[in-house]
Amino acid sequence: MNEDQRAYRLSSIDMLRGLVIVIMAIDHTRDFFHAGAAIDPMGDPNVPLVLALTRWITHFCAPVFVFLSGTSAGLTAARKSPRDLAWFLLTRGVWLILIEVFVISTATTFAPGGIEQTGGRTLAFMQVIWAIGASMVLLAGAQFLGRKVCLILGAAIVLGHNLLDGHWPEASGLQDTGQPLWAALHSVISRDMGPFHFFFLYPLLPWFGVMLLGFGASVLFEREAASRDRALIRWGLGITALFIVLRLVDAYGEPNHWQAQATAAGTLIDFLNVTKYPPSLLFLAMTLGPAAIFCAYADRMRGGFKDVFVIFGRVPFAFYVAHFYLLHTLSLLLGVRQGFDVHQLMTFPPFYPQGYGIPLAGVYIIWISVVGVLYPFCRWVAKVKATNRAWWLSYV
Repeated sequence: MNEDQRAYRLSSIDMLRGLVIVIMAIDHTRDFFHAGAAIDPMGDPNVPLVLALTRWITHFCAPVFVFLSGTSAGLTAARKSPRDLAWFLLTRGVWLILIEVFVISTATTFAPGGIEQTGGRTLAFMQVIWAIGASMVLLAGAQFLGRKVCLILGAAIVLGHNLLDGHWPEASGLQDTGQPLWAALHSVISRDMGPFHFFFLYPLLPWFGVMLLGFGASVLFEREAASRDRALIRWGLGITALFIVLRLVDAYGEPNHWQAQATAAGTLIDFLNVTKYPPSLLFLAMTLGPAAIFCAYADRMRGGFKDVFVIFGRVPFAFYVAHFYLLHTLSLLLGVRQGFDVHQLMTFPPFYPQGYGIPLAGVYIIWISVVGVLYPFCRWVAKVKATNRAWWLSYV
């Protein structure tokens, strides 16, 4: 593996980031290829357990990715002045928002001129890259408060934002554009603006809280390795226990209540079916707790398995953009093979025609193939970033 000459890199963070970005690709592969795919199949406790777990494992991705983006910013604070860090966060955040609107959204539809289902408007699909970018813009100012204050503020948002449940405007569906723009802070909404149909899938407020937590917790990653790992395990176990206790009590932190189902598998699915849009307190506890434990043990791993995910974790942006374009291209080829007109699949995957798609086993085969195809590309990008100090590479 090519060594990254940037000494501040932590291989455990890179490995965790690489693992979640690869797992994230399972969900996107399912969106593009699974027959009759639903955005969130866990809403039905009677779905096959393997399908529910396929969705559930990808829940770890966005929280870990946003948290580690904050952590990386916090570690960067040791090498940059607050003013320089603010400029970097502001410009990179704006850059990521533009990438979401013009690059990622185009990858999801292959129709930059607009799609029929949005009245001919161009879909701007505001998901995790938007959440990271907008949070970075806000963090550009918040970081002047210091990491300790950011940690407290982030904890307050994550612990308290579910108090807004039931008191915040909500859209009635994907194409409901009647809610005010500010509702996107805590609700999934759509909004027509000029030639664009904005679909805010990732409400900003709780994700900003997660980034603040990551920024504040970066001090933990500056400790000596053994001390850091012990702390990660303690915090991970504590946060995971918080999820289990609060979910059993079922009184706060999750608007989607659970109940015993006809089967044990159905009960498990319902218990694990916590809210991602916006991410509830229990959604974040369920994912960030185990992730902290894994990060501690990732420090001790060696060998090719770790090296592969470290490569992906050092260039997650390159993988993320490339995998969307590759998945959509492959879905067009599958659609043509199944007898559909190519233009029927040049739209948002939830609008794909009835009868298109393949079973879940095929989804996994395509996912593994896409990851394998993109690995040499990611290894090359990682080598360039590790050996070249050009300023613009920090934005890729």
